[in-house]
Amino acid sequence: MMRLRYGFATVALFVVSCLPFAAVFSQPLHPAYYNQSYFNEKTLYQPGANVHTSVKPYFLPEIQSLITNDTAQHETDARLWTKIKHKFTQTHFFTIRSKDIHVTLDPLLQWEGGRENGNSDLLYKNTRGFMLEGNIGKNVAFASRFYENQATFCGYMDDFIRAKGVVPGQGAVKNFKGDGFDFSRSEAYISYSPSSYFNFQFGHGKNFFGDGYRSLLLSDNAFSYPFLKITTNIWKIKYINLYMQLQDKNLPYSKNLGYQKKYATMQYLSYQIHPRVQIGLFEAIVWEAQDSSGYRGFELNYLDPVIFLRPVEFSVGSPDNALMGANLNVKIGKHSVAYGQLLLDEFKLKEMTKGNGWWGNKFGWQLGGKMFDALNIPDLYLQAEFNSVRPYTYSHWSSLQNYGHYNQSLAHPLGANFNEFVGIARYNYHRWYASLKFNYALYGLDTAGQNFGKDIYLSYDDHVSDYDNKIGQGLRTNLYMAKAELSYLINPAYNLNVYGGYLYRKETNKHYTDNTSFVYFGIRTSVENIYDDF
Repeated sequence: MMRLRYGFATVALFVVSCLPFAAVFSQPLHPAYYNQSYFNEKTLYQPGANVHTSVKPYFLPEIQSLITNDTAQHETDARLWTKIKHKFTQTHFFTIRSKDIHVTLDPLLQWEGGRENGNSDLLYKNTRGFMLEGNIGKNVAFASRFYENQATFCGYMDDFIRAKGVVPGQGAVKNFKGDGFDFSRSEAYISYSPSSYFNFQFGHGKNFFGDGYRSLLLSDNAFSYPFLKITTNIWKIKYINLYMQLQDKNLPYSKNLGYQKKYATMQYLSYQIHPRVQIGLFEAIVWEAQDSSGYRGFELNYLDPVIFLRPVEFSVGSPDNALMGANLNVKIGKHSVAYGQLLLDEFKLKEMTKGNGWWGNKFGWQLGGKMFDALNIPDLYLQAEFNSVRPYTYSHWSSLQNYGHYNQSLAHPLGANFNEFVGIARYNYHRWYASLKFNYALYGLDTAGQNFGKDIYLSYDDHVSDYDNKIGQGLRTNLYMAKAELSYLINPAYNLNVYGGYLYRKETNKHYTDNTSFVYFGIRTSVENIYDDF
């Protein structure tokens, strides 16, 4: 069977060029950040809201009639001080508004200082950037963000960055003044809606499938990537086709080609089967851009928009990495939600029923719950979540086909071979926000040059044993983390806030115990998720 192979940009431009040019409502995206948006979720999870909460970022037109925003749009006082106060505490930094164009420009910043136990130096983060968002006419939306950073980190983060060559979720680094790091990144997208049923988005950013704090299907844990996303909304169904170009920074860098490339195509179908129940079906295929036969490029067979590509993958004689999964959320009462996920990387039913720990039974699962206005206390949010992923899940015989990007997992930051519990409490009063988060994880580290199944960038061909594999094998390690934070929201238009907090981390096994105690304070714009709890 002949294969048609093209570069990602060629395929994306071809699809975009085929779009019908019918004007309807634009569909800009709602940033999927957690610092304040979880209070909006109280409304989004109400029975009858018909919002597919497991697909993030949200489409703003789908939720703007449900959520409220205390950003004032008009000035009512002519006094200079009142205008200045209004500009810095209520509105976007710069706005262009006309009949056909609406554009906002806001600063992105973070200035943080802190002290870690056993370290006399001041740890710092210095981020400068901008965020541009807007609409052109009634059917086109766009956004762009740019960040320039210099920072020093706690010991465990510093170790990770030096080992992986990336700041978690924020890209590659170069040394800065000896013990610091310099890193920058940009994200952008353009969104086009030819009808109320379809949206096409082409950009460089992140996506998230799930209702939990973590996702075992696709999370925003890793660095940004180029993608083309097609969203279909029909009746009670939301269907996502996601095409991605990923990079393997783990392999040698080429001056002509950069880091080696791989591609992924994903489908996610969310169906609201009842006003209180939504179920999602997920599928992903990952393949390398160049194999032993030469440059492969984007596999056009995987452009098939229908879910369940595994038969297509098999029909082309493909050795590619295939994953399947499901997501479920159930709304309980007025203010509670139970949710869960199942991820299947590879398994044999015969081996599964024997319960003998066959290495190829690679899967993970999640179970959690959220409570809004918990304990009848307005604006108290509680969440508890358990995640479990077996050894060797997400890995492949080659890192060019594993479920990773830029030296990080596309799913959970711990990779595989772990059990994890996360507990979160948040409360807000007017513009004051308080949060407390606790993590506990049990995992098995890969040691002595052996692959026990935690690092997804190691080849699964080197598994230590065919049978008797279990979570925690290898160097059995316990991780405890607690983080408390208090912040004050200065400007809700772009989430500018001042904050302070305390982080405690303890990683312990039979060979070592690593303790981190970190006190910090600063000012920032919170428009994304950055994970440091691993």
